[in-house]
Amino acid sequence: MSILYAVAVYIFFAITFSYAIGFVGNVFVAKTIDSGEPASLAAALVVNLALLAVFAIQHSVMARRGFKQAWTRFVPQRVERSTYVLFATAALALLLWQWRPIPQPIVWQVTDPLAVNALWAVFWLGWGVLLLATFLINHFELFGLQQAFTRTTSVREPQFRTPLLYRYVRHPIYLGFMLAFWAAPVMSAGHLLFAAGATGYILIGIAFEERDLIAQFGEEYRHYRAQVGMLIPSRRGR
Repeated sequence: MSILYAVAVYIFFAITFSYAIGFVGNVFVAKTIDSGEPASLAAALVVNLALLAVFAIQHSVMARRGFKQAWTRFVPQRVERSTYVLFATAALALLLWQWRPIPQPIVWQVTDPLAVNALWAVFWLGWGVLLLATFLINHFELFGLQQAFTRTTSVREPQFRTPLLYRYVRHPIYLGFMLAFWAAPVMSAGHLLFAAGATGYILIGIAFEERDLIAQFGEEYRHYRAQVGMLIPSRRGR
């Protein structure tokens, strides 16, 4: 049963995530970040900020070690990660469904064909970096499938690793999101609100995440943080 649950949650995530790519890029899908009937500016701001807040709070609270320790008293360990993914995907789906477009004013509009193509390249590069980074740290464990397929209920002791991209940037998943969110040939007010809100959440999320990583790995992570850039790829001397 836990396997079916994890697979169903993963399929839900994959469909929603794929839709989100089109939503942010204003391509392929029926409802995008700039499409739909505009609401009043005040209503759009209230709804959109509330949606961003729901997404950020869900991610930040449920990702904390203390919350995980508390709710695994009720949620089986094998499906704990899948349940987190389910709630996270539901928060994302709600945002995609209820987002109110704010098409005006246009903050910037790039018209030079070379510049437009360059921005599209960065947009797709961002999603590529994000997905590659998930596979580097075990994509199927990150989204709960591996835990559901594992028969043992014992918790595996985490190991600190820095594969490939992680040798040069501490948070390549977040870097991928930021590239995708900001690389827009046409930046509407609504898109700017989304990108700025998501960036703010990312920076706050990194602070919480790194606090947990220091608590978990101690000096090993402090040394890594001193060597490797947070979002801008860099590697300083040993």
